[in-house]
Amino acid sequence: MYPTPIKVGLVNWIGLWTLYAKEVQRFIKVAGQTVFAPIITTLLFLAIFQLALGEQRGEVGGVPFEVFLAPGLVMMAVTQNAFQNASSALLISKIQGNIVDLLMPPLSPAEMVVAYAGAAVTRGFAVAICVVVAMVFFVEIPFWSIAWAVVFVFLASLMMGLIGILTGLWADKFDHMAFITNFVITPLAFLSGTFYSIHRLPEFAQAIAFVNPFFYAIDGFRHALIGQGDTSLSLGAGVLAAINVVLAFWTYRLVRRGYNLKD
Repeated sequence: MYPTPIKVGLVNWIGLWTLYAKEVQRFIKVAGQTVFAPIITTLLFLAIFQLALGEQRGEVGGVPFEVFLAPGLVMMAVTQNAFQNASSALLISKIQGNIVDLLMPPLSPAEMVVAYAGAAVTRGFAVAICVVVAMVFFVEIPFWSIAWAVVFVFLASLMMGLIGILTGLWADKFDHMAFITNFVITPLAFLSGTFYSIHRLPEFAQAIAFVNPFFYAIDGFRHALIGQGDTSLSLGAGVLAAINVVLAFWTYRLVRRGYNLKD
């Protein structure tokens, strides 16, 4: 069982903020890898599709293909980086043996989950803002609803941060994290409508897409930026919110048990 933490009021705000700030500073110190590298990768994707398709790009949903593509590329970068932030933080602590520094302070399981997930959300927003700013020099993005865009970046980053925590708890070496990245995260991201509208798919493939949580993140963010989407904004936000509730409860229970943290 997870050791009972020393009570420091109802919420240990100082401990919560300290762990959160530590994780944020960790990715800021290597911003070239964690924030600016996704900009280059995303712009390369955009350039490759524009150069490869040339005049054949056409329109998707009444907007130029590059305008349709841009939000999907941004959200793909957001989800991947939010996942990496949380999963790598726990895994590195376990491999280096300093996980005890996380278990000994008077932090409750909920505070630990909030701190790690919060840092993942912060990195998600940092990547989203930087990539969008870089893209506006090459793509004319309408910015249909910034408020909804913020909602979907938050929900998607939180989802991936929680999945990252679960992966960090389960993984014992970098190969395990790479397995989740290569065989779960990347396929789901690529098969979620990043590069196409799911209405162009056969009916059975559309049905599969509707059970892919990445689809709702990418489609919702695209809808918020360009005003075109395959589903409604409220449906996408509701699905992601429900997934986050389940993931948060699952993550909390595992951290409370000390699952794979003290071996």
